[in-house]
Amino acid sequence: MPVSVPQQDTDTAAEASHDAVLTLLVIEDDPAGTFTVPELPAVAGTRVRVRTARNLTEAGRLLTDDVDCILLDLALPAGSETRTAKSRDTTDAGTETVPEAVPEADHRLAVLEYVVRIAPRHAVLALTAENDTELAAAAVRVGAQDYLCREELDGRLLSRAIRYAVERKRADVAQRRLTESTLRAQENARLERGLLPTPLLDGSDLRFAARYRPGRSRALLGGDFYDTVRTPDGTVHVMIGDVCGHGPDEAALGVELRIAWRALTLAGLCGDELLTTLQQVLEHERESEEIFATLCTVDIAPDGRHAGLCLAGHPAPLLARHGQTAQLLPYEDGGPALGLLPHARWPRRQVELGSGWSLMLYTDGLIEGRVGSDGAQRLGQDGMVEMINQQLADGLTGEDLLEAAVARVRELNGGELTDDVAVLLLGHDLENAHRPAAVAP
Repeated sequence: MPVSVPQQDTDTAAEASHDAVLTLLVIEDDPAGTFTVPELPAVAGTRVRVRTARNLTEAGRLLTDDVDCILLDLALPAGSETRTAKSRDTTDAGTETVPEAVPEADHRLAVLEYVVRIAPRHAVLALTAENDTELAAAAVRVGAQDYLCREELDGRLLSRAIRYAVERKRADVAQRRLTESTLRAQENARLERGLLPTPLLDGSDLRFAARYRPGRSRALLGGDFYDTVRTPDGTVHVMIGDVCGHGPDEAALGVELRIAWRALTLAGLCGDELLTTLQQVLEHERESEEIFATLCTVDIAPDGRHAGLCLAGHPAPLLARHGQTAQLLPYEDGGPALGLLPHARWPRRQVELGSGWSLMLYTDGLIEGRVGSDGAQRLGQDGMVEMINQQLADGLTGEDLLEAAVARVRELNGGELTDDVAVLLLGHDLENAHRPAAVAP
């Protein structure tokens, strides 16, 4: 018969709006009426409200979002409706099919498995006979948060078990979400790491270093992008760019532009022809017409003494010749950012590098950090040039120079930079200046 529900007195009901309420759904269809829910005392201002279901179908209707815990009686009579509910599979017509005969132990666990399946977010307590410890342990393995013995059941024990089961279920759900989040983060990290470029400089005597810091929290990839390849004629091509914005869509577009640049460069395109084609890629792949990208390309001749420079709305590189202070390369002949003008042109300017030199390419994240006690000013290109010259005077080169530069910009900013930062450094040593350039076959 239905489980008896204790009546609450007027004072308790009046306090319902002030007390926390846990809702217990009891699934029990003993026709003999031998089981009743004991009186459940309120503990620490928390009351327990009881609902009863005489079969699984009724339980499905009563299993609403406000149910906190389910008490399932596993000691059901053999003739119960749930006796044959080992596995409720949905057919193509949407109806449930139930096996005709199931062994007793299997049947009881199958009922529990079904309840756990239809109530994945609810705590479940299994009710067993005192001498059925194996079934009780199996119930916990199947998915119940705890079990209770019918013969020892009283209101205080049940009330405590309900609270324990609810908190354990919450902890299990939180742990599962944390695990899923960790796995997703690891998968995203592997994906983003695989999308970062691998410089192709085999056969070149140029030194290469790079630093990359996405502005997005917990990300490895941002809207900044760069690449470096050496073509069979011995020319070293280097590129750095920045898609406006900082989200995953901008990061994906940056990857597309980088891969397109590498393919076009290896196919023999450079200068205006290459940038015109990249603009077409951008226009086809961007989500809106407001999206644009800045770009800087440098093509270093096989002898390492001169280069071709193209700027598309991007800050000019910084060149430090041997024995001289670092200076910005000319930027007056640059063109607009990709995606701003439909028929833009990007002239290619020849630059004399000399024998020994270092060339630094960077995105605006390096120069737009705040400086000063009030943070009202930005570092800017002049401030960056001064900073790099000081670090060069201190003897820093290569990886150490880039690491120190990014660290100093963060320090001046008073904390982590919000924009993506990419910095590349290519160097040509004096001892290698008179060597004949190695040309790939």
